[in-house]
Amino acid sequence: MNRDLYMNATEGEMEFMPIIPLNEEDDENIDGQSIPEILPLLPLRNTVLFPGVVIPITVGRDKSIKAVTDSYKSDKLVGVVAQKDSNIEEPAVADLEEIGTVAKIVKLIKMPDGGTTIIIQGRKRFRTVEVVSEDPYFKARIKLLDDQGVTDDPDFKAMVGSIKDLAGQIVGLSPNLPSEAAIILKNIENPSFLIHFVSSNLNSDLKQKQQLLEIDNLKARAEVLMNLMHTELQYAELKNKVTNKTRAELDKQQREYFLQQQMKAIKDELGGDNVAEVKEMQKKAETKKWPAAAKDMFKKGIEKLERMHPSTPDYSVVYNHLDLLLDLPWEQYTEDAYDLKKAKKVLDHDHYGMDKIKERILEYIAVLKLKGDMKSPILCFIGPPGIGKTSLGKSIASAINRKYVRVSLGGLHDESEIRGHRKTYIGAMPGRIIQSIRKVKSSNPVMILDEIDKVGSDHRGDPSSALLEVLDPEQNNSFYDNYLELEYDLSKVLFIATANSLASIQPALRDRLEIIDLSGYAIEEKIEIAKKHLLPKQKEMHGLTQKSNGTTVPPFKVSDTVLEKIITDYTRESGVRELDRQLASVMRYQAKELILKGKLKTNLTAADIEKILGKPKYSNELYKMANMPGVAVGLAWTYVGGDILFIEAQLSEGKGELKLTGNLGNVMKESASTAFTWLQANARKAGINPADFNKKNAHIHIPEGAVPKDGPSAGITMMTALASSFTGKKIKPFLAMTGEITLRGQVLPVGGIKEKVLAAKRSGIKEIIMCWQNQKDVDEINPDFIRGIKFHYVKTMTQVLDLAIA
Repeated sequence: MNRDLYMNATEGEMEFMPIIPLNEEDDENIDGQSIPEILPLLPLRNTVLFPGVVIPITVGRDKSIKAVTDSYKSDKLVGVVAQKDSNIEEPAVADLEEIGTVAKIVKLIKMPDGGTTIIIQGRKRFRTVEVVSEDPYFKARIKLLDDQGVTDDPDFKAMVGSIKDLAGQIVGLSPNLPSEAAIILKNIENPSFLIHFVSSNLNSDLKQKQQLLEIDNLKARAEVLMNLMHTELQYAELKNKVTNKTRAELDKQQREYFLQQQMKAIKDELGGDNVAEVKEMQKKAETKKWPAAAKDMFKKGIEKLERMHPSTPDYSVVYNHLDLLLDLPWEQYTEDAYDLKKAKKVLDHDHYGMDKIKERILEYIAVLKLKGDMKSPILCFIGPPGIGKTSLGKSIASAINRKYVRVSLGGLHDESEIRGHRKTYIGAMPGRIIQSIRKVKSSNPVMILDEIDKVGSDHRGDPSSALLEVLDPEQNNSFYDNYLELEYDLSKVLFIATANSLASIQPALRDRLEIIDLSGYAIEEKIEIAKKHLLPKQKEMHGLTQKSNGTTVPPFKVSDTVLEKIITDYTRESGVRELDRQLASVMRYQAKELILKGKLKTNLTAADIEKILGKPKYSNELYKMANMPGVAVGLAWTYVGGDILFIEAQLSEGKGELKLTGNLGNVMKESASTAFTWLQANARKAGINPADFNKKNAHIHIPEGAVPKDGPSAGITMMTALASSFTGKKIKPFLAMTGEITLRGQVLPVGGIKEKVLAAKRSGIKEIIMCWQNQKDVDEINPDFIRGIKFHYVKTMTQVLDLAIA
């Protein structure tokens, strides 16, 4: 009866199964068979055979199969030797150990897959004297080795008892070994067989087993075996501790290594491996320059990631967060260029005019050069669309040699877009600010916050309130992003906000911004912009440069007169976007002419423009036609720039009522009531019969009724229109006015003067009446842009009437 026994051998670690025979004798003449002097050699790749031990072996090499087959047909004896290196497929003589074991082939089995499995039992140790043949398999002359026995040695007996006890403890600590194994071990009486059997089953490496086989003295062999078994027992105890949470004493380094191997084995079993990803992240982190808080968070995160399996839902959350930490440019800054002349040259090259902004940027660079470091200002460019606010930010970045990034805030309604989502949410991501910093790879870029006045607000939060922290120089050195879960220094970022209207910006946010007003362009400025920027750009876009795509393009010019005609007759805007579109139309026409006719006119004329763009869309003749009593021209400010508007007053029989139409706001309605009351109280001064106010109804209408209108600046215009209606006298032609009125008859200053004056200039107005306190605003306008306009500065309504009514 044979019985299977495993000792700490898991699948993959051993490819054989030791078997205990009933008889424990290991004499070479066990069955009366003598061992010949020359034996075929069977090299074993991954084990050592000990005398008396029975093991199954799968034979795969052709030489080995031949040797086993021949031996089985004859005396069934082979010399089993271990290979020095188990990785060698075809070992030479030098690759074989000198000492091995004579084995008898108990059984030879042909497997279905064509392989051969043999069951062999070790008989006697031998030393290879010489190899007498290598083909078709190894044959060697051997010398049998005897064990130096120990008789009546109490130390040896004690060792044998200890070996049994240690083996029993190892079996007890190994859950994959049957408990009966300990009983079988205790019942082995032959000390030599016990030592050989335990050695064979020991979970040690090949060299240690070979070392045991080579020891002649049985007592010395038992002593070495005990040392190896003590190590084995410690590993078994540690393994038991991991499983059952018991305590064990092992060297820290060995313990950590063992735990790592266990974890690796578990991960391999589960499938998926994140070792490469984790190592790559750790490698990046080694060279990363970042604050201590970020370093600690990364360390904790990477430890957590190592313990997680890639298929778990939280794995991607932790991985993405660590990836963000690594990608952010902590304490990475670009070096500013402090060359003021170069900066001014860049700004002038990219944008015409805008002197106030350019001066502010040059002041900032000058302070940086002197001090070396300062908190970046939070600038806000306010002005109508199409005047180059956003592109100016790019020029500023280029001028001071910084990275440029743009964040569009138009229509933003979720506070998390600024501050980020908490990373536990599905689809969470950092806020726009941190995302932009990550993208640009610099902690001191020029960041354009575009359309800051279009930020929305609803039940999901108020992004403009979240921007308070971003745009406060005293707070933004520790900006907290919900996704990042760390403070980030934004104090070196040069924030530039752009907006069309100051009114729609939250007061607390407005207080943090350094407002720089950008007014619309005068006709002269637009001509220069068209010549320097728009025309070259459109020529290049439409393939009308000197040589484009193999086609020679004859040069052609667009004169200042033609540009002025396009500006005055086909555009009504503060910026240059519509002008750009009209020039694009001209270029498309020129491209078509070149392809069809093969030539171009060298100079475009006004007639050519009308042929290309059609009849003029706007005309100043309108103001001549409108010259009748009760019609006054006012000046208005809108978010797209200045504009002119007609105010019509008409009298009808009635009881002195005032009617207002034209989609007017409350402030405008109140201004009309104030004008009517003042005129009624000062009727005789204005040359009006007071009785008319009781007999006539007055109706004020402002055309384009679909467009909402509000503000106090049309006060004097409405009063003048009413006075013109009551007196029946016409208002001077080509005269416009703007100003707020009071019941005492005073004229108060209003805003948006530059836009209004330029709108008047574009519309062909020749005279403008306004409050004397607005003279300072007119003085800021380039005199060349308002040449031909006469200004009248007044203090009272009486002065207005004297100037306006002929």
